[in-house]
Amino acid sequence: MSNQSGRGRVAGLPAWDRCAVMGVVNVTPDSFSDGGRWFDTTTAVKHGLDLVAQGADLVDVGGESTRPGAPRVDEDEELRRVLPVVRGLAAEGVVLSVDTMRARVAEQALAAGAALVNDVSGGLADPAMIPAVADAGAPFVVMHWRGFLQGGNVRGVYADVVTEVADELHARVEAVLEGGIAPDRVVVDPGLGFSKDAEHDLMLLARLDRILGLGHPVLVAASRKRFLGRVLAGPEGAPPPARERDAATAAVSALAAHAGAWAVRVHEVRATADAVRVARAVEQARTTGGTAPVDAPADGPAGSPEGAR
Repeated sequence: MSNQSGRGRVAGLPAWDRCAVMGVVNVTPDSFSDGGRWFDTTTAVKHGLDLVAQGADLVDVGGESTRPGAPRVDEDEELRRVLPVVRGLAAEGVVLSVDTMRARVAEQALAAGAALVNDVSGGLADPAMIPAVADAGAPFVVMHWRGFLQGGNVRGVYADVVTEVADELHARVEAVLEGGIAPDRVVVDPGLGFSKDAEHDLMLLARLDRILGLGHPVLVAASRKRFLGRVLAGPEGAPPPARERDAATAAVSALAAHAGAWAVRVHEVRATADAVRVARAVEQARTTGGTAPVDAPADGPAGSPEGAR
């Protein structure tokens, strides 16, 4: 059953009446999905604007790859990559998230116009992160994280992945709240693909209600990840390349939206923007018995990029 009431809203960000779509701009040479395609600042800004035109509600800008085995980038290099893109997109009125594990990058990105900090370590990688976000009064994404994806951390071991992830996220949220970040500015993310096998990821999606039960808006970041490749390949086949997993990503987006996710983070926006709007229309039909009209796009004809916003 859908859990639309669990979607919630995040203080300091626009209130969307459906699952929001977070587009991804990786300003990196080595991200697993699209590393190097948007490494140039001008190209990255244009890509971010294209994502908004295709239906992204906000854009997540990151300058450090978190793929398994990726080396950490120098802090000054991360700043050099991220800040010009944040400034360029903020100047165009784009709602921005900064994807970083470093407090200094978060602080400077917020000052440059970002509205949200998306830290895959949930504040564990840099002890200065939580105080910095609290001082800025910014919303903060707390992802389930068991360390950098090196060695044994690439594959986590769980007796009950749903219970353990929910419990570990709960503990991390408590630490974040104790650190001064307001409860209405906390988002949780189950961390699909981070120290998890395909079976773990699928189980977490199947039981997203347990993550919603933590009482905070939920971000689902499944886009192009390994578990989708495993599903598409079947038991004997080779997983398709990351960029051939966008239809599967849109399917997860529709499922996550129906379950009550606050937002989905995706590389290819248009299909997911369509998927979350369909999920909302189905939910409206369920709650009204089909008597209410489906909302028409306010700024473009049906099917146009503008209408997908």
